Amino acid sequence: MDGFLFTPVGGSTVSTTGRRHTRQSFGVDLAPPRIVMGYWDVPEGTDCVEKTWIATKLGTALGLIGSAYHIVAFQPDTALEAVQRAASATVTMATMGAIFGMTTCLTAQAREAPDDPLNYFVGGCVSGIFLGARTHNAMTGTTGCLALGTLAFFTKAGKMEGWRLTGPPKL
Repeated sequence: MDGFLFTPVGGSTVSTTGRRHTRQSFGVDLAPPRIVMGYWDVPEGTDCVEKTWIATKLGTALGLIGSAYHIVAFQPDTALEAVQRAASATVTMATMGAIFGMTTCLTAQAREAPDDPLNYFVGGCVSGIFLGARTHNAMTGTTGCLALGTLAFFTKAGKMEGWRLTGPPKL
């Protein structure tokens, strides 16, 4: 374990060879990476790639869960058909998540209004338009735009104002 680094409580970095190193000794910052647990942990209008990645992961998870339920409810004839359905739904939801994440972040930057729920409406609307393009149906795109945009708008407004859907009432 020669050269293994550890940080004692309240001290500088120490190697197993006994030498003390400061943050500047290696020419790099030894600070731990920022841990981002969820979409709301990243400030609005900053780090668009991180927000897009998180939204894509959430969309992928929802796509997998939704396609699993769909496959159970409407059982396919072959295993290949099941895999194709699951992949199609999952990729669509992941793409919608990526579109939403990138659109809300870029809209917040362009408008210079990072906490405006209108940014979320635009992101939801663009995701709905993608869904309409994916299904080749203008009515699906229009409905998706209005529904997802409205849902995203009220989600952001509720988050900003502290709305709660579950739990004990706030007195």
